[in-house]
Amino acid sequence: MSGIRQSFAAWALAASVVFPATAAAQTSPASQIAPVLPAAQTINLMTSEGMALLDAQWRNMDARIVEVPAMEREVDTWPTAYDIDPHAGGSDYDDSHWSVIEAEALAERRGGGRIFFTWYRTTITIPETIGDFQTAGSAVVLDLTVDDYGEVWVNGELPRAAGRPSPGTIQGFNVPNRILLSEVATPGE
Repeated sequence: MSGIRQSFAAWALAASVVFPATAAAQTSPASQIAPVLPAAQTINLMTSEGMALLDAQWRNMDARIVEVPAMEREVDTWPTAYDIDPHAGGSDYDDSHWSVIEAEALAERRGGGRIFFTWYRTTITIPETIGDFQTAGSAVVLDLTVDDYGEVWVNGELPRAAGRPSPGTIQGFNVPNRILLSEVATPGE
């Protein structure tokens, strides 16, 4: 079974997976805006029970700001630039050496303030059922609240498109955000 990989940088977060009552229609290209429908089922990713339903485990690693060579261009005024390390958004990134965080500890503040970045990662697996609810064909939405700024990478991609709202890039102070993980879920995905 392959999993849906979530990665995001944040200070503190609140997260849940929502299965809207009606599946979103498949469009081409895929919509990046999560459907605004009542949830048929909600799984709280900040509880051990919710994580167990999705066969998931949270991992965490702080990112560092590092000096790197500047991008090559015609003007060489700045020989260096800055980046973060690690770049953990890719679906092939190995986070097995990262600290495991209990779901209930996700709301705890991390870092010393000022300029601070940390990654949270998990792989979730869509179950066949949640109680008596059949997940096949449902839209799957990640609802989360991030303190300050975050990026949500889904399967190694940062969902965004020029000229359209980009729900994967989250900005705001504790503003709830909704990211579409799958328009038509397949159990085991």
